[in-house]
Amino acid sequence: MPAGSNRKRERQYEHIKESQEERGTSTGRAKEIAARTVNKQRARSGESRTASRTSTHDKKSAYQRGGECSHKGAQGPTKDQLYEEAKKKNIGGRSSMSKEELRKALGR
Repeated sequence: MPAGSNRKRERQYEHIKESQEERGTSTGRAKEIAARTVNKQRARSGESRTASRTSTHDKKSAYQRGGECSHKGAQGPTKDQLYEEAKKKNIGGRSSMSKEELRKALGR
């Protein structure tokens, strides 16, 4: 549990950690996810002495963003994600296409 937390944040940490473990996440990773989430919430509510800019300026949660920040890095979406999109659009020959071919077929 992050230092300087109150009971509410401790409960939140345990709940997130347990939820992650139930999903099959390793204990170490579950602790990391829980700590990062709690620390971000503490920063947003002014409970921490220091906070990163993204913690305080990113007003939407991941759920609220609805993936709008996802896969905009150098590599973009995975081949599997492109394939599923092509499948939804009923693009023929998609099973034998490369990632680049799937991108072109989808107009990306």
